[in-house]
Amino acid sequence: MKVTTPAAWPVDADAAMAVQDELRPLVDPTDPRPADFRTVAGLDSAYDDSGVVAAAAVVLDAGTLETIESAVAHGTATFPYVPGLLAFRELPTTLAVLEKLSTTPDLLICDGQGLAHPRRFGLACHVGILAGIPTIGVAKTVWGAYTEPGRERGAATDLVIDGEVVGRALRTRTDVKPVFVSVGHLIDLDTACAQVLALTPHYRQPETTRRADHLCREALRAARTS
Repeated sequence: MKVTTPAAWPVDADAAMAVQDELRPLVDPTDPRPADFRTVAGLDSAYDDSGVVAAAAVVLDAGTLETIESAVAHGTATFPYVPGLLAFRELPTTLAVLEKLSTTPDLLICDGQGLAHPRRFGLACHVGILAGIPTIGVAKTVWGAYTEPGRERGAATDLVIDGEVVGRALRTRTDVKPVFVSVGHLIDLDTACAQVLALTPHYRQPETTRRADHLCREALRAARTS
């Protein structure tokens, strides 16, 4: 699939924040088309202390959840570890793995934040803008405040930062800790939560990112031993 790859990546925090400020107004938190997602891809990355990064993309049939295609890419994390700017450690390799896909999925699921981010521009927003397709952030950890949702699968409460609703705490399994869903780009929050529930028939995490997580960790182990 085609993505927009920047000519150069920022090398320090000031330059990275300037990129976020430039791209943030482009985020569209609405669904401009009927929510007919036939293919859905999960994205995840793993890296070690040496800076080696392994990114994985797994494309699923949205109806059957069968894997259609997968790809891995390797890179090096050169950007420093700065809270709120961690996406810049993963983005170059994430875009590289997307470019390896022959399928352009209808929806991307990132293992990370979208609008539920201290600067309202997490990894899912950045990937969504550069890929130009609907993107959701599904995180295991939280930025912001929320009240615990009900115990049942499907229960949800608002996730709030500075008085603004930026996502939802969504219970994908009864009596299991919720995940934190936020819009990345070109999708509304109701649709995003509905898609995450459809992708979690058995586990806490969506099948998309669960499979991508397994694949990127395998790829990182292989890189260490090669």
